[in-house]
Amino acid sequence: MSAISEVATQIIADLRFDRDGLVPAIAQSAETGDVLMLAYMNADAVRETLESGRVCYWSRSRQALWRKGESSGHVQKLIELRYDCDTDALLLRVAQTGPACHTDRPNCFYRAVRDGQIIVISEPVTD
Repeated sequence: MSAISEVATQIIADLRFDRDGLVPAIAQSAETGDVLMLAYMNADAVRETLESGRVCYWSRSRQALWRKGESSGHVQKLIELRYDCDTDALLLRVAQTGPACHTDRPNCFYRAVRDGQIIVISEPVTD
């Protein structure tokens, strides 16, 4: 077993997955610190991410592994994986290629409440 595989096994053993076998994973740009998105990972997604270096999530809608960027080309390269003190949430520091959001925005958090109103704070990235 490789060192990365051993680390993956230890992390998976440490994590407290929910009753569906999932843990929330926040993707953050390692370059800017911006929060890019929130998704979920199961044990297989955690293992694949650590072993391949390319971020893989669990798609709750498709009930299948989802390799970020497999259709859009907007991949996330894992820079660092962190987990919190309660072992029930992940922080993935990533190198993001292209927009992180399926709406073609830089991140999924493009709506904000300011002065009692909901406003759009970023527009889709155009080629």
